[in-house]
Amino acid sequence: MTIFVSKLNDSTHSDEQKKVFDVFGSVNSAQVVINNLTGKSRGFGFVEMESEDEATTAIQDLQNSELNGRTITVKKAQPQV
Repeated sequence: MTIFVSKLNDSTHSDEQKKVFDVFGSVNSAQVVINNLTGKSRGFGFVEMESEDEATTAIQDLQNSELNGRTITVKKAQPQV
């Protein structure tokens, strides 16, 4: 399952995001989206987890939690239209 994470602090990196989700189970990938012009975070990212049950637990537990001083939003990613 792919998880959308938003309201990330500019200083949050993909490896930090992965560590937070690793607590809940196997993480296939974690990516903070970077602005190509500035090299800084765009404030959101994606996490791909192997197990849907583990991903659902991570979403429930991490929604409105704090990461690097910011309250983050965590939800199931929706496919692009």
